[in-house]
Amino acid sequence: MELKIVEGKEKKQKPTGALGFGKYFTDRMFVMEYENGAWGNARITPYAPFSLDPSTAVFHYAQAIFEGTKAYKNQNGEIRLFRPRDNFLRLNDSGDRVCIPPVDVDFVTDCLTKLVLMEKDWIPTEPGTALYIRPSVIATDAALGVHASKKYIFFIILSPVGAYYAHGLEPVGLYVEQEYVRASKGGTGHHKVAGNYAASLKGGEKANALGYDQVMWLDAREHKYVEEVGSMNIFFVLKGKAVTPALAGSILPGITRRSILELLRSKNIPTEERLVSIAEVIEGIESGACTEIFGTGTAAVISPVGRVGYNGKDYVINGGKMGEISRMAYDTLTGIQTGVLPDPFGWVVRIA
Repeated sequence: MELKIVEGKEKKQKPTGALGFGKYFTDRMFVMEYENGAWGNARITPYAPFSLDPSTAVFHYAQAIFEGTKAYKNQNGEIRLFRPRDNFLRLNDSGDRVCIPPVDVDFVTDCLTKLVLMEKDWIPTEPGTALYIRPSVIATDAALGVHASKKYIFFIILSPVGAYYAHGLEPVGLYVEQEYVRASKGGTGHHKVAGNYAASLKGGEKANALGYDQVMWLDAREHKYVEEVGSMNIFFVLKGKAVTPALAGSILPGITRRSILELLRSKNIPTEERLVSIAEVIEGIESGACTEIFGTGTAAVISPVGRVGYNGKDYVINGGKMGEISRMAYDTLTGIQTGVLPDPFGWVVRIA
């Protein structure tokens, strides 16, 4: 498939000051459509709204998937992507779950590279900043009826971002939700499906109203085992081991999660992927066996947890401060991403 370049005349003014997260978008985006059994009309075009019929399938049946990765520009002007193929492979895995046709991973990776290079002046270079990359696919049949769409739009938009949380690396507070559930085995929790995030909103609003940053979700069947956090996978340092809930069909297989596991193992820090009960976590905090808790995800990279709210009581971890392992993981992973540190894992794709 040929990639077309459609140039626009107007350019946006680049933001100054604090970027926040997902508030600003670059001049261009990538778009292609699926119709008559094939993807086509691939193009880099000026950033603009889509015009969709009120009956468009995605509005009614939530057939939509997305991804998130980042581009970095270091002090030498080198532009770097972090594991982009892994994101597109996971996009196809998510698509398979909700009957969305796969994209050509090599082709869209190449298109992403060209898009980022065209928008390279939008990549921020301050510490803790990056160009966030959001690939998405939505169903676009203009007809009602519960069935897989025959038409889709795939698009990639770019956003210069700062820290995901306004307080940066200050430890967050998590509220353990025991009424609502995010996902169940056999559902779509293992995939980056848009509806998962709609299902998480009620718990998130409840947590925010109670003074917490995010929800710590428990399993749907017993409300006993920790699964993940609103926008992150979760790790517990228990008796010197970095323990994270096993991927058992309802937890997103995070690319940052996988990277952190590989990183910790390379540092000879013991890791475990297994069931982790909330009782074990609370007992560990009380006894001192749980010395750190941190989340992992593309948006926040590493987010230390300073307190956990459970059954009306707050449990403080490590004096409410970032722990040694989470600090090392953050410094090392961001160092690899930006080129401050070498990349022994082959995660980074240098594109300029």
